[in-house]
Amino acid sequence: MPEVIFNGPEGRLEGRYHHSKIANAPVALLLHPHPQHGGTMSNKVVYALYQSFVKRGFSALRFNFRGVGRSQGVFDSGQGELSDAATALDWMQGHNPNAKSCWIGGFSFGAWVAMQLMMRRPEISGFISVAPPANIHDFSFLAPCPASGLMVHGDKDDIVPIVSVDKLVQKLKKQKNIEIDYRVLKGGDHFLQDHCIDLMAMVDDYLDKAIAKDAD
Repeated sequence: MPEVIFNGPEGRLEGRYHHSKIANAPVALLLHPHPQHGGTMSNKVVYALYQSFVKRGFSALRFNFRGVGRSQGVFDSGQGELSDAATALDWMQGHNPNAKSCWIGGFSFGAWVAMQLMMRRPEISGFISVAPPANIHDFSFLAPCPASGLMVHGDKDDIVPIVSVDKLVQKLKKQKNIEIDYRVLKGGDHFLQDHCIDLMAMVDDYLDKAIAKDAD
């Protein structure tokens, strides 16, 4: 799990990167929660997502947004962080020019940034969105949503009430040519610290099915 430093829009960005030994392996980029509320690439959920992709032969990258850890710059309310994510994806694609597919994953604030990046990058073919902050940020840009994916939310989330995510999912499910797999974590709050095992069982199950479907 080598540490990497790459140039971002506002200076150096710090990441952890696993390069797959498999030729033309798919790639995955994982984005962390809100920088101003303690979010870093070492977040337990982000690390677990990263490991889930690594176990399946992906080249995977998680990194600190600007102003977090050893990443330079200052918090920019989402716009700058979206630029950071785009730069991180560019960096990873530079090391994986023949990747057969590209996935993105994010937790909370990271899920919001990830979905925006997906709208701008047609090569992203799948997503994992954990605790998307649907009551805090506008997700109406997902019109249409360009790829199928998994959304997971805790039913005891008191920061992002599950009803707001229910509404988002119902809107997305009305769109054609995509499938949204929506799973509810019983007893899960917004941070999911005590529900990581259950969360990853859902993620692993989804990824195994999605990867098998792609291979058909």
